[in-house]
Amino acid sequence: MSVEPWASGPVRIDSWLWAVRLFKTRSAATTACRAGHVRLNGDRVKAAQTVKIGDELRIRISGFDRILIVRQTLVKRVGAPLAAVAAEDRTPPRDPVAAAGLRDRGAGRPTKRERRDIDRLRGREHDGQRTEW
Repeated sequence: MSVEPWASGPVRIDSWLWAVRLFKTRSAATTACRAGHVRLNGDRVKAAQTVKIGDELRIRISGFDRILIVRQTLVKRVGAPLAAVAAEDRTPPRDPVAAAGLRDRGAGRPTKRERRDIDRLRGREHDGQRTEW
């Protein structure tokens, strides 16, 4: 006897986020809801709130918002191909210029040349004068 992962009605939002593989554990999804990182149709949600087909979710992960539309409600965790079908990703592409100013963790302080390059990318011109605080 196999249990179908699809639900016929609404499903808890933390369970759905876990089922479509956005969070590694259901408790991590619950924590994200409590912290206010999950919005359902523009409103902050609690973990027990239900999600249904057609709802728009905004989830803040790693400092960026992911925008998803619910296409299927799931109660069990499924593989990546089925998870991709259950949620339509409408996240806009990230700005490559903004990402270019980021440095690798542990790379240390930027050199003077690197700092000037980063300032140029971010639209700030360097005039060679030191600014006083």
